[in-house]
Amino acid sequence: MVDANKSMSMLQYKELISEGDLVIVYLDVRHLYPLTITKDQVFQSKYGALKHNDCIGKAFGSSVSCTKGWVYVLFPTPELWTLTLPHRTQILYAADISLIVAQLDLRPGSVVCEAGTGSGSLSHALIRAIAPNGFLHTFDFHEHRVQVAREEFGAHGLGSCVTVTQRDVCSEGFGLKGVADAVFLDLPNPWDVIPLVVTAFKETGGRLCTFSPCVEQVQRSCAALQESGKFRDVVTVECLQRTYDVKRITQPIISLMEDEKEEELNSNGEERSSKHGPTSNQKDTQSDNISHWAAIPPLQTPGHTGYLTYATYM
Repeated sequence: MVDANKSMSMLQYKELISEGDLVIVYLDVRHLYPLTITKDQVFQSKYGALKHNDCIGKAFGSSVSCTKGWVYVLFPTPELWTLTLPHRTQILYAADISLIVAQLDLRPGSVVCEAGTGSGSLSHALIRAIAPNGFLHTFDFHEHRVQVAREEFGAHGLGSCVTVTQRDVCSEGFGLKGVADAVFLDLPNPWDVIPLVVTAFKETGGRLCTFSPCVEQVQRSCAALQESGKFRDVVTVECLQRTYDVKRITQPIISLMEDEKEEELNSNGEERSSKHGPTSNQKDTQSDNISHWAAIPPLQTPGHTGYLTYATYM
């Protein structure tokens, strides 16, 4: 039985909502809002007023009545937080995040160095992947972003797995030696940082990933990786999500043999009479249909986000 009074943590699911918990208010697929439950407060939405008191004691995932309808109150996962977090910078979304976590070979117990923290979208996913005994060292040069990120990690129950440091990694590096299994760089000039961060890797090696919007940045980063002489398996990918429409299609069966036979007879000057059977045009109306499943790609693909460059430190 889960204790309803247990403090909120994104790392461990909690059954019942308590005062002070963070919930994700789901109105529809395009309207989700983060909400900290505070006694006697009211949240206004297009479905009317949602009283915080009505959420306390309810199970996560329940529907809660408003004055003009109802909403769902969901448990905050890193994926939902990415969709609802306050933007202090541009952020990474689920498609890129999933590929980063997989290609960095993260697992519980991994140690990761990240620069820069930004709005913390990727950071939440990294912590969830390496918890409970892994650790994230995340860096940002902006003091306000560092302070807000530190407060968010604490409020979400992630403080034991992360430290947030204000530091100019581009000129000073991470200031860590022999601790990292993986390094992630989301910086304007990662090629300048690569020579500075190699000391952060463990002697056993590790994985590096850089995120760059422009291909010119990728070219310079790849050149820096090769010049260092410490990296191999350099690969750059772009992750684009395409949603296919799967439907059943019915089409007529076309007899190619009949068409070839008719062409051969016509070339010999012979005409087919009605006693020899129906013509090909007549057969079209009598032909059987065939039904099959087809995957139809979208007419438009979501736009470019950035290039992910991976390398293995040896």
